[in-house]
Amino acid sequence: MKRINLICVLLLGLPTFIFSQNINGRFSSSIYTFERFDTADVSSTYIRSYQMLNLNVNQGNYSFRSFLNLESDLSKKMDYDPRLRFYNLYLEGRNIFDIATIKLGRQPLFNSIAGGVFDGVNLDLKYKVVKLTGYYGGNVPAYQKLEITDKWKDDYIYGGKLSTTALPDFLIAVSFINKNFRPVDFTSNGVNTDPLKQQIERNSNQYKFVSGEVSYEMKNIFNVETRYDYDLNFEKTSKFEASGRYEQIENLGISLYYNYREPRVRYNSIFSVFDYGNSQEIEAGADYRINKFFTIDGRFGYVTYKDDNSKRFSVGVNSSFGGLSYRKTLGYAGELDAVSLYAAHSFMEGFITPSLGLTYSTYKLSKEDTDKNSLTSILAGLNVRPWTVLSFDAQGQFMNNKLYKNDFRFLFKINYWFNTNL
Repeated sequence: MKRINLICVLLLGLPTFIFSQNINGRFSSSIYTFERFDTADVSSTYIRSYQMLNLNVNQGNYSFRSFLNLESDLSKKMDYDPRLRFYNLYLEGRNIFDIATIKLGRQPLFNSIAGGVFDGVNLDLKYKVVKLTGYYGGNVPAYQKLEITDKWKDDYIYGGKLSTTALPDFLIAVSFINKNFRPVDFTSNGVNTDPLKQQIERNSNQYKFVSGEVSYEMKNIFNVETRYDYDLNFEKTSKFEASGRYEQIENLGISLYYNYREPRVRYNSIFSVFDYGNSQEIEAGADYRINKFFTIDGRFGYVTYKDDNSKRFSVGVNSSFGGLSYRKTLGYAGELDAVSLYAAHSFMEGFITPSLGLTYSTYKLSKEDTDKNSLTSILAGLNVRPWTVLSFDAQGQFMNNKLYKNDFRFLFKINYWFNTNL
């Protein structure tokens, strides 16, 4: 019964769209092949198929939006095949009384702390320079099944955000989020020699944060963005980050980024008993536009941990045809040298677009390791678009290192866009 609760509620609103003004979306069909080794000498080849539908039915300021995917294996039967995932399935009303937008159903949540998808309601109220957002709902079950949680007290999310642009060139916002994660119950043998099994139920895990944001922009000169997250459960700063960019000098852009971060741990989880250290990171970069075709850029980053540090450096050239870059990492995060090349270009007014990507890297997981590992990866793709509404994609993927010896994978995809006014 709970499997169809959500879709039944949404379908009640569909009759209003029978004579809708517009139906649009995209349908994609893909085949992805790869080899998996069961033992060192025995492997199996899998051919996975994915059918994706993004459908929007619109009438005036009201819409029904859905995004779903059906996956299965064509080479052998899996226990969970076929698997149907519902990523979006909601009704939306916009500009109600000139101030409100409401969404009801399975919908995305854009949040840096606990974003994703939830089943519930979202309400936006906007009046002049002030916007207020509030949401409440249940967490989506594993594999995006079309079910609603049956334990709302342990498996919910709610929060809100108040933002304003009252000050010229400023955006100021404060937000709150409370998300409970329903833990999975399990059975265990009784203590000592008791052969009876008993069910173990754990407390719900939780994120509970308040956040503040301030940003300022002086167009074509510089901009600054800051964010502060405070963990209400552990009563301490979780994260502070600030980024800025200066571009008043012609063709030159200079950027700077800083963050202080504590590990984000769910309250009541087993991980909350560990003594974690925070990290601080700073990165400086610059990019220069040589001409309308080429731009060069370079960045340097430094990260400090509880008892160690890490450094990284990158430099590259970007163009309308692709880019070439080199990256080096040193210290606690491991040692890496990597060269990457990517190129793509459209011919015949977008009818055909070939692409190629090459990467070669050598790495050590820690500076104490004596031996370096190497990795080579190659991507070769082709996009063919004979009509505006139809395209075909093919891509071969090759990788070789000590864990994946001559690993080859292949992807083929068909995309169809539709847009009909009734």
